[in-house]
Amino acid sequence: MDFNGSDTIPGPRAEDQLPHTAQSAVKIVIVGGFGVGKTTMVGSVSEIKPLTTEETMTQAGIGVDDNYGSASKTATTVAMDFGRIKITDELVLYLFGTPGQERFWFLWNGLFEGALGAVVLVDTRRLEVSFDVMGRLEERGVPFVVAVNSFPDAPGYPLSDLRSALDLSEVVPIVECDVRRRASSRDVLMTLMRFLHSLAMTGSLT
Repeated sequence: MDFNGSDTIPGPRAEDQLPHTAQSAVKIVIVGGFGVGKTTMVGSVSEIKPLTTEETMTQAGIGVDDNYGSASKTATTVAMDFGRIKITDELVLYLFGTPGQERFWFLWNGLFEGALGAVVLVDTRRLEVSFDVMGRLEERGVPFVVAVNSFPDAPGYPLSDLRSALDLSEVVPIVECDVRRRASSRDVLMTLMRFLHSLAMTGSLT
């Protein structure tokens, strides 16, 4: 390529460009254990083509990675997923999906930097994984909401029972969702934004 000005490097596609009306951008992280739907959520709700860092799972992961409840899953996120959604003409959310396999959790610290809030995706077949996830957010002081993703073979429980099982504070929202559906994923994000707004109004969000 000639760098003397005769050729130009192509810029972003028109549909990927940040809206000119955008005045505020908020970083949101989507966390959870392996196979809970983080990549699916980012992909379903993002208005731009999402960036994914999925790699094919191999025999080397046997005995190391926990794919309970996700035996048909053939790929896993090894760094992050990234997407973007416009909430209003002025407000844009940048979405960062974290890797689910525990051996990649060391990457979470960097992804948490600058995050205003988080969505914790939960699979009722593996509730125990959520405790470490929520603990890490609490250690970093990142407010979060809990979203119970619907799986066909997952047992269903009243949200009040799940709140008790997860030892969630009464102020932390918990909702059901289907991350395959864009509207459902967007509703989860709106629940988080309303929660962050309520914390800001009470002075709890620093």
